[in-house]
Amino acid sequence: MEDIEIARKTKLNHIAEIAKKCGLKEEELEYYGKYKAKIIKKLEKEKEKAKLVLVTAINPTPLGEGKTTVSIGLADGLQKIGKKAILALREPSLGPVFGIKGGATGGGYAQVAPMEDINLHFTGDIHAITSANNLLSAIIDNHIYQGNELHIQEVTWKRCVDLNDRQLRKVQTGLSQEKNIVPREDGFDISVASEVMAILCLATDIQDLKRRLGNIIIGYNDQKEPITAKQLHAEGAMAVLLKDAIHPNLVQTLEHTPAIIHGGPFANIAHGCNSVIATRMAMQLGEYCVTEAGFGADLGAEKFLDIKTRVLEKVPDVVVLVATLKALKYHGGASKEEAMQENMQALQMGCHNLMKHVENITNQFNIPVVVAINHYTQDSTRETQYLQDYLQEKQIPMSLVECWAKGSDGAVDLANQVVEIAQQSSKSFQYIYTLEQSIEEKVKAIATKIYGAKEVEFSEEAQQQMQRIESLGYKNLPVCIAKTQYSLSDDPKNLSCLEPFTIHVKEVNLKAGAGFIVIITGKIMTMPGLPKHPAAENIDINEKNEIIGIF
Repeated sequence: MEDIEIARKTKLNHIAEIAKKCGLKEEELEYYGKYKAKIIKKLEKEKEKAKLVLVTAINPTPLGEGKTTVSIGLADGLQKIGKKAILALREPSLGPVFGIKGGATGGGYAQVAPMEDINLHFTGDIHAITSANNLLSAIIDNHIYQGNELHIQEVTWKRCVDLNDRQLRKVQTGLSQEKNIVPREDGFDISVASEVMAILCLATDIQDLKRRLGNIIIGYNDQKEPITAKQLHAEGAMAVLLKDAIHPNLVQTLEHTPAIIHGGPFANIAHGCNSVIATRMAMQLGEYCVTEAGFGADLGAEKFLDIKTRVLEKVPDVVVLVATLKALKYHGGASKEEAMQENMQALQMGCHNLMKHVENITNQFNIPVVVAINHYTQDSTRETQYLQDYLQEKQIPMSLVECWAKGSDGAVDLANQVVEIAQQSSKSFQYIYTLEQSIEEKVKAIATKIYGAKEVEFSEEAQQQMQRIESLGYKNLPVCIAKTQYSLSDDPKNLSCLEPFTIHVKEVNLKAGAGFIVIITGKIMTMPGLPKHPAAENIDINEKNEIIGIF
């Protein structure tokens, strides 16, 4: 049975009942139909009481690892054993929904619902981000048209759209030949890579949101000085467009566990975590907050720990690292087809990727970890036993998770282990770098400690950009490395990473509003393209007015 059919056959509770589970009052909700609501309750200062559980994974593959499915199953499993658990996830972007992924609400009997709504327009948050981003673009170009009082010479701010469209990576604008319109080369980012998305996810309240929007650097004047959105008086109107989007969204799992879904930056080109407000809300409303960081632990988890926790002021009590047999075999040199078959040699080789992520979490960040083996019905019993024995021999806590097929029953063991580890956790967390280090030193720390790179090579342009950013007084910001998700290196084809490799930094972009510096490596793009056969080809609506093809 397809995910969408399972979701459709499950009777959902009215969202008011889910809110009641969380202790939310009627006046603290804004309803979006029967099964969705905005939480308009104000956060209470220093009231976070929940244990924080971060779910991450080994490097992803085209086969899919089910990290979101495990996150949902774990939250349901915690509820099953009597814990008040609340899930805190990111919102899906339309780009991947119509591109490769096809959806991002879990799978099987571990899903959040209503899945069609969440995967499509949901409550309009990403549309609001797109509008706020493009309003700033319009204000910039209008300012130039009306006389350019600020002497803007270089515009670095891009427009955005929430779709994968490689044709928009570079465009020519201002070609109408009207007086005072200055043509220039421009480009689009996907909305989830917009700095506005990052700002929404790191803001602590509406005033902090407005402050951060005002700090956005849109370009530079003829004296090479930065021009901000505040100088264009744009931050107020942008904040108005985001006044509803800043409130987190409440939905439910198929087993009626409360789920707060809010914000959706990509982890390979942005910081890959849901909003600080949503995570704090979940920690104030429950005993256990299960949250997720995008892609592999080298990307989403590193950014969660090095960027988000500095604002959240709370580090995870335990990290769950998701792995699948097929993904391990793929990283061990098997093709997609071979990874679906029994291949012990590839599995043994692929464990190198798993161990690198385990060591990063336990030795670099000093956080306890449990490996969640996301079990598929076609998995080989012999290979499954090998992986369990391998982890047991290395004294790494692990659990065989079957929540896709069994719902919460398939994640009870993982839930019990998470509770035990979180309650006993006494490790002292450590960052990969200090904020006082130079930009170059921060990048090298991540590249060598987390990725395992031998060295980092900076282009001449990147070196000049780092010098400019540091001269402007922004050296003490964290860094957000944009890198392929498929490999620990910046080469998506280098899956094993057993040979010494170099990380290549192409450019460095200051995101003063978000409060971090983006480091572009390899061939990463901030506007993805569609595959040869995008998921959109299979998405349709039938004669019953039902959406089909989202998985």
